[in-house]
Amino acid sequence: MSEHQASVSLVAEGKDYELSATSDRASFILRSKADLYTARLQGEDAERFQADYQAIQLQYPEWKPDQTLAQLWDQGGYSWLAAQDGE
Repeated sequence: MSEHQASVSLVAEGKDYELSATSDRASFILRSKADLYTARLQGEDAERFQADYQAIQLQYPEWKPDQTLAQLWDQGGYSWLAAQDGE
């Protein structure tokens, strides 16, 4: 196992979406369970995603994980970075 591989753990999960991240938050994996698509976010995309995710959590603290992640997936544009699972 490479020393450059950070462990990935689940951050948030709902019925339709799930979000995982490396322990250092340098990479995120945003998955649409319904669509079977996954966006792997690194570098500038991961930095932008983390800022967007935190902003939504602050603005809508009562939202469930699916509401927050759907907002990022659709309005945040992260679906454009996704590939179909298994590809």
